[in-house]
Amino acid sequence: MVDDEPSMLGYMRTLLEVDAHRVETARSGAEALQRLRRDPVPNVVLLDLLMPGLDGLRTLEQLRAINPGLKVVMLSCVSDTRKVVEAMRLGAQDYLTKPFNKAELDAVLRHCLQPVSVDAESVERTDIEEVGDDLCFIAATEQMRSIRAQVNQVARVDVPVLILGESGTGKEVIARLIHKSSTRAHRMFMKVNCAAMPADLLESELFGYEPGAFTGAVRSKPGKFELCNKGTILLDEIGEMPPALQAKLLHVLQDQTFSRLGGRTTIEVDVRILAATNIDVKAAIADRRLREDLYYRLNAFTISIPPLRERKTAIPLMLKTFMTRISERYARDPLPFSQQFLDACVNYAWPGNVRELENVVKRYVVLGDETTILDELRLKAPSATAQSMSAAAHSGG
Repeated sequence: MVDDEPSMLGYMRTLLEVDAHRVETARSGAEALQRLRRDPVPNVVLLDLLMPGLDGLRTLEQLRAINPGLKVVMLSCVSDTRKVVEAMRLGAQDYLTKPFNKAELDAVLRHCLQPVSVDAESVERTDIEEVGDDLCFIAATEQMRSIRAQVNQVARVDVPVLILGESGTGKEVIARLIHKSSTRAHRMFMKVNCAAMPADLLESELFGYEPGAFTGAVRSKPGKFELCNKGTILLDEIGEMPPALQAKLLHVLQDQTFSRLGGRTTIEVDVRILAATNIDVKAAIADRRLREDLYYRLNAFTISIPPLRERKTAIPLMLKTFMTRISERYARDPLPFSQQFLDACVNYAWPGNVRELENVVKRYVVLGDETTILDELRLKAPSATAQSMSAAAHSGG
């Protein structure tokens, strides 16, 4: 245990020695480093984030430089969320928010100390992972495996996440994967498309309303934030949200409170907010379409999804996966892919990304004619290349 507060070290020692854990303590990062070089390697290090001198983040970096396999749990205050995210990026296994009790400490230690079975290892190697609502995450390239690792880092840290990517790249899939991998996995996940409804309707959908709030509001109705309490909400196309609503959302992010339309009661909620957009964020801030303060609130952790044209080696596996799922959904026999079809798909630019690829497979299953699909791809190829170049320029490269 590494903490500059003797009372905290004493408290943790009491909790741990009840279960016969052998406990060693250090009052500073420098002392912890010295002991790691000299003494046997501990099973877990409990490391405070805020310490004078060598702080928790720099201590973590140096501990893992000495022993890359060392399991470290960060001890943080509620206000340390950005530093916790950075610690997870640097390789921390988990975190605890002060003050914590024995049950919380025991749960984190179980997570760190549980043996890795062969089955668990095989799950880690699996390229396809169900995320719910008939969606799956396909990690068939190093880029997507890296994104899966980022999800693992951020899922257990209860901070907002901003998911960036062109339309159709799978931003909802990543959001669902974060939810599934988090401590809120057994709670509700909701998606709200901010571009799909007018401002007044979007506001009532998110925050709910009381009778008389507007014409036709004859009874009270809870909004998505209330319905999703203790769960995760995805605000898709956040860049399309009107500025006035962005201000109200900022208040929810800051205080976890809001009022229904026409209501005077303040409602407290515990909701994890994920946001997704396909816009150029910097341009949207410059044009005042996106509030800068909201962006920095949402941007505690950012995941950028590459377009399909930058991960073409995944296309054969994606085709096979979509064929299996779609043919089963439509009660059809799976259809084969010729080498000519595979080559055409790999060489096509896919301006609509994964969504377009899935729709091509769907159309193939319905029509049952590969030649027709090939002809359609050839006809679209020149314009698709132009569209993908335009999308790349729009997203900043």
